[in-house]
Amino acid sequence: MSVFRSRPALRWLVPSAAAVAVIGGGAAAGTIVASADPALPERSAEQLLVDLQNANPEGFSGTVVQSTDLGLPGVAGLLKNIEGGGLTSLVSGSNTARLWYAGEDKQRFALLGTDGQTDVIHNGNDVWIWKSSDNTGTHVTLPKDVTDARKEALPSSVPSTPQDAADAALKAIDGSTKVTTTGAAEVAGRDAYELVLSPKDTNSLVGQVRLAIDAVEHIPLRVDVYATNATKPAVRVAFEQVSFTVPDAQQFTFNPPPGAAIEQVTPSAGKVEQHAKEAEKEARKQAEAEGTNPEDFKVVGEGWTTIFTGKLPASLDEITKEAQRESAGNADASQMVEGLLGTLEPVSGTWGSGRLLSGSLFTVLITDDGRVFAGAVTPEALYAVA
Repeated sequence: MSVFRSRPALRWLVPSAAAVAVIGGGAAAGTIVASADPALPERSAEQLLVDLQNANPEGFSGTVVQSTDLGLPGVAGLLKNIEGGGLTSLVSGSNTARLWYAGEDKQRFALLGTDGQTDVIHNGNDVWIWKSSDNTGTHVTLPKDVTDARKEALPSSVPSTPQDAADAALKAIDGSTKVTTTGAAEVAGRDAYELVLSPKDTNSLVGQVRLAIDAVEHIPLRVDVYATNATKPAVRVAFEQVSFTVPDAQQFTFNPPPGAAIEQVTPSAGKVEQHAKEAEKEARKQAEAEGTNPEDFKVVGEGWTTIFTGKLPASLDEITKEAQRESAGNADASQMVEGLLGTLEPVSGTWGSGRLLSGSLFTVLITDDGRVFAGAVTPEALYAVA
């Protein structure tokens, strides 16, 4: 059993983008031998995946930097005008976070932003969420039945960490992925093996995913996702600094600063379950009111060339006109709508006509009659499904 199954808190402490590295499919991993630096013993690709499964650090801390450049400068410029530009880093920019892990009952995550810091601290049955920007926070006291229910509810079939993704890859070796290695790498001052996964299907916009695995602790230190024919990663999640010393207990003790407004919450397992059901019911009501149906959204294909399809509640023309009406009289909002429409390229074919949004790692097609197709694939792949 993977350590990430038995110790689920690790799921959100390791760079989550690493899961992309092996979700795309498996390969004849056992036949590929890692070309390693003389200082490191050789490891096959299959052995590296097993290393990921068996990773079991007692504790670690470090700084993780996530950077993104999806090749959408126009959209990035528009996002700068939304909520101070905080969404810009989703398509072009970077985020920095600090992580601490000292076992299943002690974790801390701190997201560092230009307007302040957001902390999430888990210490036993206490969870603190605090924002320095307005000095507000929430203190949740988790009864044992809630924490046990949360652990049992964690899905075992959906890869959400490198370890879970390695589990899936070993079970789904199908030859859709070319697996190679580039030898040794150094990340945050530590030796690592680099595993390279490349889709064989030319319809995929992903050129390759490079996963640097710590030579000793076996957790991913860096993940680079490259678009086809690109020389720089479109997405990188990497430890800038890391230590595998168990963090001091004081890192998981939160003392609200003077003047902090803290909301106290003490849920029970029954209340949590009831709240979840009410939220799901409300979401369905809202979807029905907007004319959408969860069954209208489907998945076509699998692996690297998965395409998501759906149906908008109205035609593209009707949605455009509604957005223009709502922005009338507001120069900034009107400019935002016109700018967004300007980033969508008019396209047509035997499938009809619509608008296309193309990034380095994804493509979205919105047809004039309100159908939506999206995936990390070429426009031609979307046209074929449309």
